[in-house]
Amino acid sequence: MKKVFLLVFVGMISSLFIACSSVTVDDYSDRSPSIDVETFFTGDLLAYGIVRNRSGKVTRYFSAVLKGRWEQGVGTLEEVFWFNDGERQTRTWVMMPEGDDTYSGTAGDVEGSAKIQSRGNAIHLAYKLRVPYQNKEIVVSMDDWMYQVVPGVVINETVMTKWGFEVAKVTLVIMKSDAANDMPALIEKFDE
Repeated sequence: MKKVFLLVFVGMISSLFIACSSVTVDDYSDRSPSIDVETFFTGDLLAYGIVRNRSGKVTRYFSAVLKGRWEQGVGTLEEVFWFNDGERQTRTWVMMPEGDDTYSGTAGDVEGSAKIQSRGNAIHLAYKLRVPYQNKEIVVSMDDWMYQVVPGVVINETVMTKWGFEVAKVTLVIMKSDAANDMPALIEKFDE
């Protein structure tokens, strides 16, 4: 019985250490197609996504238009979101390069600044966001990962937490406006 308990205890401790290890943006350094923050977030982009609550149920879905530009090394990304319940949200990011594929980003509803890092095909953002909740505002932590799967197309996953507990997940696809030009080539590959 003691041996079984010891094995279970060691297994639990091992699981705890494995769960505590986290992925870093450096884990994607050798992945391709590589993404450049300044190139990807220049021009017009389209996005489509869903919001899931902590139990995984889709509670909202949305479409968005993003418009990015870079002037003298400073990036501006304007976002407009339209939700299925009629809500319209806007956000304007200002991104300042800090060297080595790292940026700081600010927006009107972001507490302090976001840390933005890019390596290989991944971009990671970590920041605190003020969101409306039951007629007031709360601050949630955002763990935001973007992965370029083909040039001009990014899959974005965001986990929102409060006091360390997951409260929602957002999943979306962001596409450069000209990404649809690749569709005929992809359709041809279908018949191969």
